[in-house]
Amino acid sequence: MTQTQSAPFTLQQIGTGTARFSSGVPIPTHTDQMVDPYFKTRMPKEHQIDSLLFWPQAAGLYPGLVLLHDRWGLTGQMKDLGARLACEGYMVIIPNLYGRLGGMVTANDEVAAALQDKQNETQVLTDINTCCEYLNTRTMAKRNIHGVVGYGMGGSYALRFACQRKRLRAVVSYYGRMVQPRELMNDLTSPVLYHQAGKDTWATEEQVQELRAAAAEYGKRTEIQTYPDVPHAFCNEMKPDAYRADATALAWERTAAFLKACFQGT
Repeated sequence: MTQTQSAPFTLQQIGTGTARFSSGVPIPTHTDQMVDPYFKTRMPKEHQIDSLLFWPQAAGLYPGLVLLHDRWGLTGQMKDLGARLACEGYMVIIPNLYGRLGGMVTANDEVAAALQDKQNETQVLTDINTCCEYLNTRTMAKRNIHGVVGYGMGGSYALRFACQRKRLRAVVSYYGRMVQPRELMNDLTSPVLYHQAGKDTWATEEQVQELRAAAAEYGKRTEIQTYPDVPHAFCNEMKPDAYRADATALAWERTAAFLKACFQGT
């Protein structure tokens, strides 16, 4: 994947790491760990979120982004996207949303659909929210200055999560499904950029029209960009039949500009 020329950082300037923390409970601070002699040996009861981290290594504070993968799992392409977003000046966390299902990654569409169907939305939303709280414990991340970016299944979760967490600054959904029930859109506070695949048979035209209508009804800042002749997952380089390089590049440019505008002055 090529890097945007205007990005403030290069891939060589990006730090990478992993993180594992309990879902749905406060994140222990360094001080908490120092005063608890049993911290390292105590087995947590809660689900453990496994995640990847990417951040600019230049000294500074950066807005945080939670990147949500599609139904195929946390693939190599998602890791590339995490590094590329970090090049734009963000601290990025990618949780493995399939952690409760063994953290699976697949190239098989039927297996991916089955994994997606097994997901518990309430648990996933709790995991995403905990990722925001984890970002708040990082010394290089701005506190409560967060956005969420999702693809496909992750794009659906991004829209749904935005209706739950009031402090988000930006939401980007690539061909995600509309939230249900639609009344949840009334709780949306952050601006949304939605990338629609014109030939999508999963996140259909009817779904996008419902999103458009709900945004208008509730007065929400929602920008819908349509790519007329492309199929679902048109940004997925691992799906040659669906991948469209030109539409992917245009969508990325729009995403980078949208995020920059949303975090301007934070």
